[in-house]
Amino acid sequence: MSSLDYSAHRAPQAAGALGDLNRLRRLARVWIAAASVVYVVDLLRQTRLGLTDGVQRPLGDDFINYWSGAAVALQGHAARAYDFLGFHAFEQSVVGPTLDLYHYSYPPVMLLLTLPLALLPYVPALGLWLIGTWYAFYRALKAASGEGVLLLALATPAVFINAMLGQNGALTAALLGGGLVLLERRPVLAGMLFGLLAFKPHLALMLPVALLAGRQWRALVSSGVTVLMLVAASVIAFGLEPWTDYLRNLPILRVAILEDSTDIWRLMVSVFVFARRFGASLELAYGCQAVSAIIATSVVAWSWWRDHPRHIRYALLIVGTWLAIPYLQHYDLVVGAFVVVWLHTEERRPQAPVAWIRAAMAAVLLLPLVAASIGKNTDLTFGPPFLIPVFALLVRLAVGSDRAQRQAGKAPTFANEPAAN
Repeated sequence: MSSLDYSAHRAPQAAGALGDLNRLRRLARVWIAAASVVYVVDLLRQTRLGLTDGVQRPLGDDFINYWSGAAVALQGHAARAYDFLGFHAFEQSVVGPTLDLYHYSYPPVMLLLTLPLALLPYVPALGLWLIGTWYAFYRALKAASGEGVLLLALATPAVFINAMLGQNGALTAALLGGGLVLLERRPVLAGMLFGLLAFKPHLALMLPVALLAGRQWRALVSSGVTVLMLVAASVIAFGLEPWTDYLRNLPILRVAILEDSTDIWRLMVSVFVFARRFGASLELAYGCQAVSAIIATSVVAWSWWRDHPRHIRYALLIVGTWLAIPYLQHYDLVVGAFVVVWLHTEERRPQAPVAWIRAAMAAVLLLPLVAASIGKNTDLTFGPPFLIPVFALLVRLAVGSDRAQRQAGKAPTFANEPAAN
């Protein structure tokens, strides 16, 4: 029995709704319709007083940071983005006085990358940001799948959350997922996409490990050169002051956002915040995070060194990154749609029950929505209980791939080395 036949034989055994793809498609369409209504209503609420909700939120929420940072940089005052009070005053001048204290937490390369947004008025720029970054994500996801993924690109809950918050999750997903899709065929371009993640470097934490272990030298060099060019261009454009101010603010933001901000914790899904929410001291939480990071890094390096099937290696890199970094918000999980696509590829192989694979796909998709709901109502976060089983399943699939090669009488192939004849 072939792998495809075996998978087709087992697929009906998948439990409940996970085994009924037509039902899942119907649920996805219902979700898209409901989420669209909620999104429009939320946008209208943010225009009660000027371009704010009259209390604290602006139209487009966190997009106010991206547009305002680009605007002050375009005006020749890039360092103002890192002056908490001065930047807040500028944002109030854009959307209205009833605005909470929003801050700019990105390196100056982000000012450079978003500079074109400031050429447009605020509201059109918001539309361009949301539509443009989503479309880039969609095109990258389509390239990863080779099939129609429009429904998945619209129905992924993290996409809805990202749009609600005016955030950059769709952009980071396009860069990381798109880079992985291009890695084998166009490694230099893939490295350039990886390098553009310099505006949010913690999401690229696992890339050097994977590229080194996988002997992806061209992509590694290309990403490094891209980062250096971005930094140099930002210094030429804005001077050194924004960089010194950014580095000065980092310890303040680490304490205010990561270590002591119980309000923001409800939106986070990292091991660190999970430990803190369940009573761990700061030191113990960092210890738990360090252990998780070491395990995740070791597994990713092993998988890329062994040159496991691409869809397994790529999914391990993404989920491993989630488990390795202490700062991980629910809108950062848009890239999970790529994990779903690559897990779907595994349904054609007899390495694990189809029900397990589909349960992992559901966990990746639902985590942002469930985490937000639970965090809002209970002040608890449950990222690791969703992510660790998915990571463990991917490890099982990697081990199964080695076993299948041995059973077929082939020596395991290492990265960039030809298989034995």
